[in-house]
Amino acid sequence: MIRVVLAEDHHLVRTGIRAILESVEDIQIVGEAEDGLEAIEIVARQHPDVLVLDIAMPRLNGIQTAERVRALYSGTNMLILSMYSEKSLVHQAFRSGVKGYLVKRSVKEELLLAVRAASRGKYYLSPEISTAILDDFLARKVDALPSTPVDQLTPREHQVLQLITEGHTNISVAQNLKISVKTVEKHRANLIGKLGVQNIAGLVRVAIKHGLIFLDE
Repeated sequence: MIRVVLAEDHHLVRTGIRAILESVEDIQIVGEAEDGLEAIEIVARQHPDVLVLDIAMPRLNGIQTAERVRALYSGTNMLILSMYSEKSLVHQAFRSGVKGYLVKRSVKEELLLAVRAASRGKYYLSPEISTAILDDFLARKVDALPSTPVDQLTPREHQVLQLITEGHTNISVAQNLKISVKTVEKHRANLIGKLGVQNIAGLVRVAIKHGLIFLDE
């Protein structure tokens, strides 16, 4: 039995994915999350075989969530299911440690194949995205990929950046991450300095440019 956790912030989409996966006998849904932080908490409790991630989620997006899960729970393989098919996002996703990337227009059979492949530690790429993308990525060393200013951010700075760009106040960020407001202010100043911007609008522009936050799906 393949134990799966779903992380998708849109309830109707998540319900549809669940219905597909539960239509077969060898897959069991053991948890559902509406954002990346909740997904990590569920993975910590359930230790699923596969985590299916939306790429655009509040508090912690799919790529950042995958990086955290890879570091903390190596026994869980991950699969991205998103409406986005840009080459740069596919590269970021596989660099974060996922085993598969599907677009949401994929048919039922593709999703089932991808989950089963991921459960065995195998790679799966949606046919809609050229397989040349995966071949190109796997042929290169991760260290050889172009470096950007956001690559210098710590995991905590990534979290703070996402929450700030989602419109959270310093107090709200502190409550979400269970840190002090003073610590949030320090992270915010570090972000502005590292990313070379002057204000929150600048942080938003950088976050969108480098795929740290996404327009609503």
